[in-house]
Parts: sequence; C-alpha cells; structure tokens
Amino acid sequence: MREIQLVARIRKLAQTSSPQPSIIKGIGDDCAVMRPRAAEDLVFTTDFVLEGRHFTLDTHSPGDIGHKALARSLSDLAAMGAEPVFCLVSLAFPGQLAGAWVNNFYKALVALATRFNMTLAGGDLSRFEKVVADVICCGRVPRGKALLRNGAKPKDGIFVTGELGGSAHGLAAKRGPAWRRHLRPEPRVAAGLALRTLGVSAAMDLSDGLSLDLHRLCLESNVSATIDSAIPISHGATLEQALHGGEDYELLFTASPRKRVPSKIGDLPVTQIGVIRHADRPGTVLFQGRRLHSGGFDHFA
Repeated sequence: MREIQLVARIRKLAQTSSPQPSIIKGIGDDCAVMRPRAAEDLVFTTDFVLEGRHFTLDTHSPGDIGHKALARSLSDLAAMGAEPVFCLVSLAFPGQLAGAWVNNFYKALVALATRFNMTLAGGDLSRFEKVVADVICCGRVPRGKALLRNGAKPKDGIFVTGELGGSAHGLAAKRGPAWRRHLRPEPRVAAGLALRTLGVSAAMDLSDGLSLDLHRLCLESNVSATIDSAIPISHGATLEQALHGGEDYELLFTASPRKRVPSKIGDLPVTQIGVIRHADRPGTVLFQGRRLHSGGFDHFA
C-alpha cells in the first residue's frame, strides 16, 4: 500500500472524529490551521510510544497501542485542566504493517479522540524497522487558569484520584482487569476540568509513579510533602506498586485546607493522602516517618 492510499484511509477515519469549529483546516495541507477563541490559553503536550519500551507487538494489539498513544497525551491535558481540541499523530512502522494493522491503530485512536470531542488534524507517516508513535495534543483553558505544578503551598492537602498500582500490577500479571487497565488507560479529562473549576493549587498526572511524580511537584513548588494517610491501592496491587508503579494516569493535586474537596468527582473517588510542608530541602517526600525514595520510572536512570 502506498503512502497516498494510507493517508486517504486515515483522512476518512479522521472525519469520524469530533469536528472542532476552531480547526479551519485539517488533513490534506502542509499544516493544520486553528483559529483560537478570545480570552483563552492553548496548552500543548507530546508523548512517544515506542516498541520495546512501552509495548510489544506480541502483547499489545494495534488498537491497544493507538488508544494508549493518545491516552498518554490526553492525561497531560487533564492534569492542566484543559479541554481537548486537536491532536497530530506521527507514526513510523515496518512496511508489512501498512494494511489492517495501521487501520486498527487509527480506528482505536480516533474512537478515543471522539469520546473527548477532539479532532485528528494531521501528522506524518514513515517506514521504519520498529513501531514509533508520537502524539501532539492541543487543549484550551480560560486565560490564566491552567493548572500547574508550581502552586502547592505549605498546609495544602495532597490528593489523588482513583486507585494506584493497578497498571503496574496488570503489567506483572498480564491478565484480568488490571491488565486491561494497563493496555487501555483512562485519561481523567472530566476530573481535570472539575479540579480547574474547584481552583486547586497544583496538579499533574501520575504517569511515572507517585513517589517520583510527587517529588517533581514538590521541586516545582519549592516545598516538601508528608504522606500520612492510607494510599488507595488498586485491587491485587502491592504497596510497592502503588508507590512506584507507573502508567496509572490518575491525577495528583494539592488544595488549600480552605477548599472543600469532594470525595468523588462523578464516580471517580478522590482521596487525601498527605500534606504539603515547608522545605529545608525542596522535593523531599516523607512516608511513614521516613524519606521516600523516588522509585518511579525514569528513562535515563
């Protein structure tokens, strides 16, 4: 199958994704064109999914890979409290995958985009010996209202959505609901929009593990943290997986003690796990009275 035929097939699939009036031109030209609204900020994120690092062709279907490729970037938008607008998808793959495999990759990606009223507006295709996908997502927030990592203050509560450790447990077990959660994570877009409305002080998504991601939030906010309450652990997962396992894609956030943080956002539970402290050494996280090692996933560790 030639590239022009692949592009035509992807373009047809993209037309089933949610049309955004702000996208003036999508697939077919050298660039996508977007006309932003007045009084809004645009937020952008990009994520790789790499064969041999994030998936294998033996364990993950093309639909699993397409879903996860977009879900990772949607989770970043959720952490900013952003409404999804469009995505750009660049995909490299071996020539023998140019038929049904590529079609199923894009079908799952477009299905997820449609759920969140997002347009697939363009991207790139290339032949390569392994599958590599890079997804760029754009979201929008009211001007000055994006949720950032650097707003946590001493005495703020530390909260997480959902349960932790499920994806790491699924990766280890390779069966059951936890494995399905690992294969097709659920970005918490609605929760992110609710947190922006609530006015939380800082937020990020839990992609690399609670211990590492909370450390990163504290560094950005020049504070330390104490985890002094029970962590919500996914069924079957261990405490180690809840603390250090990656790819849960839940939201980690802080809020002033004056805020009334709900125990649920929709059907999604929200749990306070600790408190932000003043920092002699910014980034320090204490758990059960001891310093917590940042044991999450680091590509370059």
